[in-house]
Amino acid sequence: MRSQLLTALVSLKTVYAATVRLAGDSTMANTGANDGYTAGWGQYIGNYLNIPIDYAAIGGRSSRSYTREGRFTALANKVVSGDYVIIEFGHNDGGGLSTDNGHRVCGVGTAGYATTCQTTNNGVSETVQTYYTYLVAAAKLFKSKGANVIISSSTPNNVCETGTCSYSAGRFTGYARCRSRRWLGTTANLYIQKGRDVTNSYYPRDHTHTSPAGADAVAQAFITGAGDDFDAEESDQGW
Repeated sequence: MRSQLLTALVSLKTVYAATVRLAGDSTMANTGANDGYTAGWGQYIGNYLNIPIDYAAIGGRSSRSYTREGRFTALANKVVSGDYVIIEFGHNDGGGLSTDNGHRVCGVGTAGYATTCQTTNNGVSETVQTYYTYLVAAAKLFKSKGANVIISSSTPNNVCETGTCSYSAGRFTGYARCRSRRWLGTTANLYIQKGRDVTNSYYPRDHTHTSPAGADAVAQAFITGAGDDFDAEESDQGW
């Protein structure tokens, strides 16, 4: 059943001339992992929405590095009231800070999501925040510009790579649930329904980055997930 929000997304072009703006990593970015074999789902979402798309996802980024590089701010500077911003990170955010690559976020400690960590990145001291905190800060920035914000849980890795198709959500999916639409399960279920051979064909290089056909399937799953009783789970949840 298509929700009021999805119906609004589909019709906004003619009503408000709104734009859907995408902020994410290589799993969302048009060129995927930049290897000639993979693509991100953001490249295909325009096939299912009658709205202009601003493709601002870029490979190799995390919620932290996208923030530090000023990409959220640059995107917010283009936002017009009524736009939709879809945010998806998580694949590059983990790993701990013992060896800092500029992407990893601070783990949730005794201070909860307010936990911070100190690190040095490229010779520059940096206070690193949690994944949740970066996402909420970005969402608040976009909402201050009048945007509608959808935080998506990260795309699932290949659920059939062990030979048996099964899905278990990772920790960043759990963190995102507090501020996201949980459509990832829709994608994982789609993979399981399609079976091992089809799902494995969606991952030509590794267990993270999808083929163009896989990216298109993820885009369709996003639309399905966004329209599945979406009005019962508000996208802003009190920001």
